[in-house]
Amino acid sequence: MKNFFRLFLVLCHTILFTSLAQAQSQMPKLSLSEVSSIKWADKRVEWLDKAQANMPELKHTLVKPVAIVEGVEDKAAFQGWRMVKSDQAIENFYKTSLKGHAPIILDLGDHYTGYVTFKVNHTGMPADAPVRLKLTFAELPAEVMTPFDPYTGSLSRAWLQDEVVTIMRLPEEVRIPRRIACRYVKIEVLAESYFDFVIEDFSFDAVTSATGEPMALSEDCDPMIRRINEVGLKTLAECMQTVYEDGPKRDQRLWIGDLYLEALANAYSYKNHELTKRCLYLLAALADEEGFLHATVYELPKPEPQTNQHTMDYSLLYGVALLEYFKETGDRTTAEELWPVVKYQIEFARTYLKDWVYDVDKQPSWWLVFDWKDDLNRHAPIQGLMTFAIDKSYELACLLGREADVKEWPSVVKSMRKASRARFYDKSRGVILSGDNQVSYLSQVWMILSETLSAKEGVRALEYVLNDATTCYPGSPYAYHYLIEAMLKCGMNSQARELLISYWGGMIDKGADTFWEVYDPNDDKKSPYGFYPINSYCHAWSCTPVYFINRYPEIFK
Repeated sequence: MKNFFRLFLVLCHTILFTSLAQAQSQMPKLSLSEVSSIKWADKRVEWLDKAQANMPELKHTLVKPVAIVEGVEDKAAFQGWRMVKSDQAIENFYKTSLKGHAPIILDLGDHYTGYVTFKVNHTGMPADAPVRLKLTFAELPAEVMTPFDPYTGSLSRAWLQDEVVTIMRLPEEVRIPRRIACRYVKIEVLAESYFDFVIEDFSFDAVTSATGEPMALSEDCDPMIRRINEVGLKTLAECMQTVYEDGPKRDQRLWIGDLYLEALANAYSYKNHELTKRCLYLLAALADEEGFLHATVYELPKPEPQTNQHTMDYSLLYGVALLEYFKETGDRTTAEELWPVVKYQIEFARTYLKDWVYDVDKQPSWWLVFDWKDDLNRHAPIQGLMTFAIDKSYELACLLGREADVKEWPSVVKSMRKASRARFYDKSRGVILSGDNQVSYLSQVWMILSETLSAKEGVRALEYVLNDATTCYPGSPYAYHYLIEAMLKCGMNSQARELLISYWGGMIDKGADTFWEVYDPNDDKKSPYGFYPINSYCHAWSCTPVYFINRYPEIFK
């Protein structure tokens, strides 16, 4: 009965009730392996248990507003707005009646993720009616100054951080139920009566699972590099909750692509490896019935995947993330247990090879992320990334003594590199072409990282795109991470340093407390969702300067 109960739990976690019914009807006749068509069915409950066992404790920090500020329209400021300190002292805020008062903006002094609590009380005559307030929480000045309605974005309006609160009796302490990610809080009075009332206390319970003390940088470190590292650490810490979140304001869940980059940064800062371990097990336990990983999973109200959300590039990077985790921690048990998951992602992806080239026309055509860039042709990038992933996953196999299980992989990598050069490489110009002869940064990057191009050829390719204004350039910090990786692999160390300073330093120059999901130096209001206030301005995949600066101090100093 124990095995049957474990099967029941597995099926519940994967929301496969039909399979469960079939299994239950056949239980007296069949073994567990025969009952279930779910890959690793006998392991999934154990993996979920291990994920739960590595649940981190959240660290709480009480934060108070440091100032009252006012939004000032400024064409030179990021997205057209900046904040200036009000003449009103923050101490006087708690003594000021809000009856008939204009909206007030509080400044927490930095970006925080957590929970808001405030106390409202009447002064003088008792409250004869409810008080209704609207609170708007913002990561950046423009977010609090831009009307949310009429809403034109493609994502749910509910992700925007505004709350209407009705306070029936005074005094009352109010706690906003939803977790907030913000620096600024705007308070507006929507309904009032005859009596005066004040906010007597306002506090922010900031939460993160980041612990430990990151290594200090050298005293002669460039001030901008030091600041980039500080903001990167802040970004990482805000996204380190009970999983590696992609962003604490929006989505608030685990994505494979973000996990890989966050884990790299964590390995060279906080070193909270248990969080990485938790995420690796969680993703494996919630793979689909065939064993293909979902790109993203939820924690609450229970662990479950975002169904039908598959991305080939993210799933291939799972094995690379496990490799880096194993190399960093020496945790052989975890690596061996999850090795079958890595192997399956590779074998599944190999079914998409036609003459050793990834078949982008094969159905179903899995989503390919790579970048927030609609005009990027992804054929050459996925060919390069897949080659890279197979090569790195074979390295993991060798470390585990499993190379005999996948002995053909080196020849697959060799054949893919050869086919890539024949299909995508324009030798006369020294660049990789994709689709209808598109030249893009990411096509060069992934052919360099996969060692399809030599270091010398990589330098030539990158110099070409750096000097060609028509090249499809990256649109997000996620893509810029891999560009810097490619530069370092080619020995373009000074160019990598300059790019890190210009790109991430550019965000700092524009007021970033944490690094953003999307940043295009040529378009401050760029949004993949049609409405820039819904962008995430504290985003996991942008934290990787922490990794570069601390892994290569001789370059980034």
